[in-house]
Amino acid sequence: MDNNMHDLIIIGAGPAGLTAALYAGRFRLKTVFLEKTGVGGQILMSPTIDNFPGFAGAGATQELIDKFRKQAEDAGVAVVLDEVLSLKEGPGGYELETRQGRYSARSVIIATGAQPKRLGVEGEKRLTGRGVSYCATCDAPFFKNKEIAVIGGGDRAIEEAIFLTSYAKTVTIVHRRQQLRASKILEEKARQSPRIRFLFDTVAQEITGKDRVEGLMVKNVATGGTELLDYQGVFVFVGIEPATGFVRGFLDTDEAGFILTDENMQASRKGIFACGDCRKKGLYQVVTACGDGAAAAASAQRYLL
Repeated sequence: MDNNMHDLIIIGAGPAGLTAALYAGRFRLKTVFLEKTGVGGQILMSPTIDNFPGFAGAGATQELIDKFRKQAEDAGVAVVLDEVLSLKEGPGGYELETRQGRYSARSVIIATGAQPKRLGVEGEKRLTGRGVSYCATCDAPFFKNKEIAVIGGGDRAIEEAIFLTSYAKTVTIVHRRQQLRASKILEEKARQSPRIRFLFDTVAQEITGKDRVEGLMVKNVATGGTELLDYQGVFVFVGIEPATGFVRGFLDTDEAGFILTDENMQASRKGIFACGDCRKKGLYQVVTACGDGAAAAASAQRYLL
């Protein structure tokens, strides 16, 4: 066998990739583990985690990721910081081109995760970093005693809104529907906070301000009426977009770019597997990402036998 040929390449070091790496190490697969930015994935945007068994409360997210990483390293698989630019078929398997070189492997696990989705409204791009944010953990201290809006109604939006109450004067949750999509326990916590307000049946139309966010133009979807509201910050949590650009056209995806797999994490090309937030599924949570990662590694091991 070619000494430069690996059994497996894992792309992405979030919870799914870290779990896949742990299992690959235990299977004693010759593995390269690539991550373009840093270990942890988008879950690190949330400092607390309350729905992963055995971990809860402030600081639990980083603690969990640190343990994931140590377990993978103890199993013999360490992260290499490098960005994958392309994936294609090659002799005996697949070839990956990265910013630092090329790799060959008989099988590949894609665990590249996702990034926050943008609203696409006027002023959003121009004022990003100037009052528009997609990460409360990163930016909350800049909004001490400010009036801010949180756009979205899912778990992430409500979690971040609750976190922001430790800094902001008020937090208004702007949601396009009459009811939140978040879990009931999160909704209960939000409704109990004296600093959180709700603006239902409402969508953002424009984020205003010259050098900083000064307001949010909203529209009531029931009445059609518009209103300019005064805010000094706008936090956007309206979903995620998969980081799968390098495989578009090479693997089957849905319209949004999420990789299509079967229950064994097998993608549309034999020997390629996808796990975590980059694949199409019904529930995007750390616990399901870990299950995906374990299943992907087990499927890769069976494929390589």
